[in-house]
Amino acid sequence: ELQEKHGRLLLQAFAGAPGDKSSDSRRLSLKRALAVRQLLIDSGVPSDRIDVRAMGGITDGGKPDRVDVMLHT
Repeated sequence: ELQEKHGRLLLQAFAGAPGDKSSDSRRLSLKRALAVRQLLIDSGVPSDRIDVRAMGGITDGGKPDRVDVMLHT
């Protein structure tokens, strides 16, 4: 379905303490995002339609260790 709609997925990954933007927290969040990206690719989502953002520590009050997946059409 994603291929037909020409949409893009944005993966925003978080890790570490709130507000932590250190290289360690950004690296961990990137590792998480890339793991989710690979699962999506393995499920048939074209890799050129997936954008990844390593956010480090949360700033929005949400769960500290997560990957948000957003569809942009």
